[in-house]
This record gives sequence, structure tokens and C-alpha cells, in this order.
Amino acid sequence: MPDFIFTGPADANATILLAHGAGAPMDSAWMNGFADRLAAKNIRVARFEFSYMAARRTGVGRKPPPRAETLLTEYRAAVEKLGPAPKLFIGGKSMGGRVASMVADALYADRKIAGLVCLGYPFHPPGSPEKLRTAHLEKLSAPTLICQGTRDPFGTKEEVSGYRLSPTISLFWLEDGDHDFKPRKESAATAKGNLDAAVERVAEWQGMC
Repeated sequence: MPDFIFTGPADANATILLAHGAGAPMDSAWMNGFADRLAAKNIRVARFEFSYMAARRTGVGRKPPPRAETLLTEYRAAVEKLGPAPKLFIGGKSMGGRVASMVADALYADRKIAGLVCLGYPFHPPGSPEKLRTAHLEKLSAPTLICQGTRDPFGTKEEVSGYRLSPTISLFWLEDGDHDFKPRKESAATAKGNLDAAVERVAEWQGMC
């Protein structure tokens, strides 16, 4: 069973359960920064790690990320361990958000969650735009927000605009952002500005769910 890192007030009106991406832990600098920003918006954040990532902390080998489909049971277990929350959203960074998206509809139908938040969704592997991971997104019923950099190699704005996605999905684009929402040096946008904008949108969106 997973352990959690909690950030934000325990009595917040909303809680977001976040899983990490394929290669970075739940307490990476990116995850810490995003959680701190959400907490400043009076949102409680709970983070957990999949077992392969937790095993890396023991120093015994370095297990590669498994297929996302094999992690669904672990995500459901995290929801169960967290327990009921007044207004619970699930999601994650990259792969963590993808795994959450595959369990979201069942949890939403059972009224265990209010919606789904994906931070940099991996629509396809970098360099392989033909290998889409969108079939389940075409019929998703849970309210969903995807925050995505416009030049994310896992799915650019130009690419995603041609996908068939459920009308329950809202897309929020971060100007010139990569997979971490970071723009190029010559861009008018900034990394801080994009992160702040994403958090602002998450806070605004969850308030409407």
C-alpha cells in the first residue's frame, strides 16, 4: 500500500491525488513546485508512488517503468487508502495522469471522484505520433482537465487538435511549453509563468466541477 505526501490544508474544500511520471519520484522538484502552488490556492494535494518507483529508494537496482496498464490496481489502491474526501480529484504528471485516466470513469461512476487532472498527458511516445494512447479518451465520461505544453513531444497542440476526444475533456495550453511546461529561452513565456497559469487553471476548473 502506498504512503502519501500531503501538501496544503487538511480542511480544504478539494483534494487532488497525484501520481508521478515514469522517470521522476513523487517528491521531484517539479512535483514539489506544483503541489506547493496548488496548496497556495487552498487545495490539498496527496502524492503517492507506484511500487517500482518506491523500490528505487531502497538502492536495490533500478527497475524500469512498467506498462501503464499494469499500474491500474495500484492507483485504485491509493484511492482506497486515501479514503473519502469532500471533493476528490485524481490525476498525475505524464504517465501518472495516463494511469489515472484509465481508472477515472469507474471511480466517477461510483461517485468516489469529482474529476481528473492530467499534467502533460503522453498522447504518444516522442517521435512516434502514430502510436496513439487516446482510444479511451474518446469516450471518457469523467470531467477532465489536461494541461499541456504547446510543443510537448508527447503531443503538440497541432497534433492534439486533430484527435477525437470526449467532450468532457478540457484542454489548457501552456505557451511554447515542453513536457514540463518549460518554454524555450527565446520565448516570451517563462517556466514560472506557465506553471502559475496551469495551477490557476486547475484551481478555477475544479471549482466549477
